[in-house]
Amino acid sequence: DGESGLQLALGKSSPDLIVLDVMLPKMDGYQFCQRLRENNIDIPIIMLTAKKEEIDKVMGFEFGADDYVTKPFSLLELLARIKAVLRRTKPVETQIGSFVFDDIVVDFDGYTVTKSGKEVELSQREFELLAFLISNNGRVLKRETILDQVWGYDYYGTLRTVDNFITRLRQKLEKDPADPQYILTVRGIGYKFNVLTD
Repeated sequence: DGESGLQLALGKSSPDLIVLDVMLPKMDGYQFCQRLRENNIDIPIIMLTAKKEEIDKVMGFEFGADDYVTKPFSLLELLARIKAVLRRTKPVETQIGSFVFDDIVVDFDGYTVTKSGKEVELSQREFELLAFLISNNGRVLKRETILDQVWGYDYYGTLRTVDNFITRLRQKLEKDPADPQYILTVRGIGYKFNVLTD
């Protein structure tokens, strides 16, 4: 909810960037943004909403948002907007370039994946799925959440779509797809990307 999120943002371990849904319980995204700016907190904010009217976008910017993304959207678009906002707000310190685990390198700028130095061929959707899993490293994700965030709220496929794409990623990235070490199944819930980072 908005109130809990605001307390976290105002705390000692503040995030580098906030992706903020306008429709939040207890405190909506506009109020959240306004309160944050009133406290002189300059964390970059990208508003995420189904509201597409010009007045809604204007309100978002007036309350202090740095960007405004309307649903449905692709994960690649959101990643690009995140990188653009971070470049504007932290041009020197912040770079989202790549994610490395074992012998695998995921290059978000080039939308490429290499394993043991050789490029792994991924479709755009496979890359979006992998990027979403990485961005939620260590978190258990419901299949419904993955479907909504990677395929979009207007996609009318089934949850089996997620399972099929997870299988493809495992075949391309895991040493033993039958006994995965990176993309784990959480029975009855969904999946978890599990890579320890320093």
